[in-house]
Amino acid sequence: MNKHYISSIKELLKEKRNILIVSHSNPDGDAIGSSLALYNYFLLKKQSVNVIVPNQFPEFLAWMKGSEKILTYNTQKKLCEELINNAEIIFFLDFNSLKRLEKLQDVVRNAKSIKVLIDHHLQPELESFDFAFSEVKVSSTSELIYDFISALGDEKLINADVASCLYVGIMTDTGSYSYSCNYEKTYKITASIIKTGVDAEEIHHLVYDTFSENRLRLLGYCLSERLTVIAERSTAYIALSKAELKRFNYQVGDTEGVVNYALSINKINLAALFTERDGAVRISFRSKGEVDVNVFARTYFEGGGHMHASGATSYLSLADTIKKFEQSINDFAEVLNKE
Repeated sequence: MNKHYISSIKELLKEKRNILIVSHSNPDGDAIGSSLALYNYFLLKKQSVNVIVPNQFPEFLAWMKGSEKILTYNTQKKLCEELINNAEIIFFLDFNSLKRLEKLQDVVRNAKSIKVLIDHHLQPELESFDFAFSEVKVSSTSELIYDFISALGDEKLINADVASCLYVGIMTDTGSYSYSCNYEKTYKITASIIKTGVDAEEIHHLVYDTFSENRLRLLGYCLSERLTVIAERSTAYIALSKAELKRFNYQVGDTEGVVNYALSINKINLAALFTERDGAVRISFRSKGEVDVNVFARTYFEGGGHMHASGATSYLSLADTIKKFEQSINDFAEVLNKE
C-alpha cells in the first residue's frame, strides 16, 4: 500500500474523527464484509463511525457484528444526509465510481470531507477521491482492508469479529475460492484470519445454507423456465421480470449466484442475469477464458467491474435490454467462440 497515504491517514486518525463508511448499491458479501470489518476496527480505536449503503443488503449477511447499525439511504435519507454532511473522513469501499451509489452519489460528491477509496475493481475514477488504495489483482476489498489495518500497525486488533467480516468478503468474492484467487497472499491472509478463532465452516453455512423455500423455488424456475442458451455465441442468460420476482416473494439477495449456473454449462463463455426492478433492469455478467465482461459491460451498458465478473444497469425495458444484449454479443463473436 502507498506508504505516504498510510502515513497521512495515520496522522489524521491520531484524533477522534467523525468517520463514515459507504459502499455501493445492491451491496454484496464483500461490500458488507469489508464495511463491517472496517467499522468494527474503528470502534476498537474509539473512533466515531457509521456505515451507509444506498439500499438493502441480503438477510444472509445480517448476522455479522454491527450489521444492525448499517443505515440505508433509501429508507433513512434525512439521517444519512446529516451524517454525510458532518463526516470528516468518508471511506468508499468496494466500488471505484460514484455512479455506483446511484441516488446517493450527488450527496457524497458534494461532501466537504476527506474521501478515501479502498477497492479492487478495474479502471478507478481516481479524481473523485483524496486518497486511493486501488489494487485490481487482489481477491476482494476485504483483503485490502486486512492490508490497510495491518499497514496502520494494528494487525493485532483484527479479532474474531473483524476477521469474520473479512472472511465473508473474501469467501463470497472468490466463490469459495473457486475464482479470482490465484494470488498467494489471499491464502496467507485467510490463514491469519482463521488463527483469530473464526469458524470458517459455520460462516459458509450462514451464507450459503440458509436459503428460504421461495429462494430455492426461484432458482429452480430460473433453470427450468428462464434459461436461454445461444450455443453459436457460447452465451447463456436468465431473465426475470418484476412479476416473476413477485411471484416468488423475492427478497434482496435471492438471485445471488444464479448467473453462475448459466456459466457452468459446457462451452458457455459468457453468461448474464437480467432482473427487472422499478424503472430499471439490473444486469450481472460472468465469463470464462479470454472473454472480458468488464469491457463488454462498459462498451454496451455503461457498467463495469472485473474481467470475469461485472455488472450494469439498463433503463430500457426488459425486452429491449435483452434485445440489445443479443445484438451486442455479435460484436464479441470471435472471442466468445474461442475454446
